[in-house]
Amino acid sequence: MDLEFTPEEQAFRDEVRAYIAENYPAELRAKQDSGAELGREDYLSWHRVLARKGWVAPAWPVKYGGTGWTPTQRYLFQEELGRADTVRILPFGVTMVGPVIYTFGNQAQKDRFLPGILSGEDWWCQGYSEPGSGSDLASLRTRAVRDGDHYIVNGSKTWTTLGQHADWIFCLVRTSTEGKPQEGISFLLIDMKTPGISVKPIILMDGKHEVNEVFFEDVKVPVENLVGEENKGWTYAKFLLMHERTGIAAVARSKQAVEKLKEIAALEQPGGVAMADDWGFARRLAELEVDLLALEYTELRALSKEAAGKGPGAESSMLKIRGSEIQQRITELAMEAVGPYGLVDAHGTADVGDNIAPLGPDHALGKANAYFNMRKTTIYGGTNEIQRNIIAKMVLGL
Repeated sequence: MDLEFTPEEQAFRDEVRAYIAENYPAELRAKQDSGAELGREDYLSWHRVLARKGWVAPAWPVKYGGTGWTPTQRYLFQEELGRADTVRILPFGVTMVGPVIYTFGNQAQKDRFLPGILSGEDWWCQGYSEPGSGSDLASLRTRAVRDGDHYIVNGSKTWTTLGQHADWIFCLVRTSTEGKPQEGISFLLIDMKTPGISVKPIILMDGKHEVNEVFFEDVKVPVENLVGEENKGWTYAKFLLMHERTGIAAVARSKQAVEKLKEIAALEQPGGVAMADDWGFARRLAELEVDLLALEYTELRALSKEAAGKGPGAESSMLKIRGSEIQQRITELAMEAVGPYGLVDAHGTADVGDNIAPLGPDHALGKANAYFNMRKTTIYGGTNEIQRNIIAKMVLGL
């Protein structure tokens, strides 16, 4: 594996870096710096900028709106987004349901849904987890019963990220109770404006409204919104999860976060000694950097495999486990570095234009919220325990 980038790839990196610097919305940057909660239009503002450039879905096939970039170019693109600390392009449309639709959907579904995902016109959310059916996804109980040209859906989903903004939800629903539990699941696309759908907020430890419960009561869904074949949804669900887990690793963003952490550690001097010079803190920071470097090389190996025409396999579980653990360790060290100032704004809501000066240094803003929020990363996208089981079966043959 050659880890040196060619002159053409370095020129591509420069092009991406310049475009981000010139086009990233200033209002969005101000909100991020203040620690304010981002709303629908905040996320869409950056999505639309990239969509106009044709860069919002680099991994998609060109005929559906992809860039045609090589895997290395896509890697460099993600590196630059992380380096610039841009808001993430939400994965639910671009990374999750979009590839399912262009891989398993019919032509009418591709024509109807893919343009809206690219433009940002349609905001999607994920309907996988249910009360009692998170890690054991095959035990889901939300039912869809065929009634003429419609399915009648009843049940509920939970931990639905940003579902309060969504126009559409992709759902796993039970359409049969015969055979193995995995054999009776179907994949439905549901308009969130359909009568019978209600959304209830769940407020997280960081005080923010990020996830929801979604309830379905006699919701009529046209049969044309079934992706692929009835009772074959488990296949499409696994395909989607492979892509989701690879993205959770967020190596580029963790590298940027570590650089910020090193700056904070140099500034913070409890007892007159910089945290960066504290032996115990410096050792853990160094261990974190080494582990992150090892994760980056694992990601590059996966990249090399993809360049050879092979899709994600057990590597996606490895990246998910290590990447999520590293994200948690970064926020733990950040909280330790800023000390009690990290708790000053915890559960608070800063807004652009606030005229009340925050207590403590600016770099302490939002550290507690980030720490609380990152507790979820080892649970969502399939818990890390589930990922270890996958590795045990796929890699070790246990």
